[in-house]
Amino acid sequence: MNLTDPSRVHLVFPAAGVGQRFGQPHPKQYTLLAGKTLLEWTLDAWKDVPFQGERILVLSGNDERGRALAARYPGLNCVKGGAERADSVLAGLAAMNAADDDWVMVHDIARPCVRRADILALLDHCQSEGRGALLARPLTDTIKRMQGDRVSTVDRRQLWAALTPQCFRFGRLYRALSLGLANAVSLTDEASAMEWMGDPVGLVSGSGDNIKVTHPDDLTLVAFYLQQQGRLTPT
Repeated sequence: MNLTDPSRVHLVFPAAGVGQRFGQPHPKQYTLLAGKTLLEWTLDAWKDVPFQGERILVLSGNDERGRALAARYPGLNCVKGGAERADSVLAGLAAMNAADDDWVMVHDIARPCVRRADILALLDHCQSEGRGALLARPLTDTIKRMQGDRVSTVDRRQLWAALTPQCFRFGRLYRALSLGLANAVSLTDEASAMEWMGDPVGLVSGSGDNIKVTHPDDLTLVAFYLQQQGRLTPT
């Protein structure tokens, strides 16, 4: 981390989604793993990261459980999110007292295995290059494209899978999300908003265990990774 960069670093955790693909009666962030919710496992991963900015958890409007859990984390504030991820992240930014040149990291609440070393490597890259970036992984599988009944193989050498956190200057990210939403642009993550604005985006190689919980079967893998990291004691 570049200690000569005076910009603060803020955090946004979008958690207003309902996790429809998870197939459970509750949002996936409240699934229990070894006595703690996924939301808590994710927030715990960030507790000792030495950032001095604001920390925002974005929840749905009636999510009292999320607010109760957030109260256990000093300095974590809750705001009401929107219908889509971009709406929720923008709501989190709007609630901040941040300078345009401050950095903002956005991290999926369903990625509890993020490593501190990767977080700091991402910030160091952004500070050194003076531009935003995201954690990502080069694709290793053979990738197929289906067009009608025609199947072809895609050259994977230039393809990366996007991870989080994603880190950008506050002012540029706020403008990109605002304009993108106003123009009905499909914004699947923060980087897509910056790309649409024409801003350069960097990629920083992240660890393979930084998976996003999407299906119930993912929990077994998360438990394994948390054990490997020394955060969860095997039973």
